[in-house]
Amino acid sequence: MGKETKTNAMRILDRAKVEYQLNTYECEEFIDGIQVADQLGQDYEMSFKTLVTQGKSRQYYVFAIPVHRELDMKKAARAVGEKSLEMLPVKEINQVTGYIRGGCTPIGMKKRYPTVIHESALQQSRIAVSGGRHGTQIVLTPQDLAEVTNGKFEDVIKQEI
Repeated sequence: MGKETKTNAMRILDRAKVEYQLNTYECEEFIDGIQVADQLGQDYEMSFKTLVTQGKSRQYYVFAIPVHRELDMKKAARAVGEKSLEMLPVKEINQVTGYIRGGCTPIGMKKRYPTVIHESALQQSRIAVSGGRHGTQIVLTPQDLAEVTNGKFEDVIKQEI
């Protein structure tokens, strides 16, 4: 097989001269972030999933949180100044982001949506997010992710009980 085809996310990082590591893994169809982290031997605290929501205002918002955690919808709404948020239905992910479920990354969506990265990312030297397609993952610093997505860091996850 020839040279790896770059995703939009990789092209954006290359253009911004952001250093990143590309990981690949076997994946025929959607697998969740926990399975990806397990397959790659990664700590869940550094492996982030991308969630897309829509507010009452009809605006879309992107959240990057550790794969083993759950988004707290009240905290998330407060973080983006909305009364409430709803998860984007799976069937709308491609239309809104340009990516498919399991390959959705906060970097390089069709439009630049407000992005919130869970504050625990700042405790990691590098974090992993989807590479923009099934079977690819990008590892970069939390600061670089915030820079290329114009993201901010906030506490938006449910507390562990």
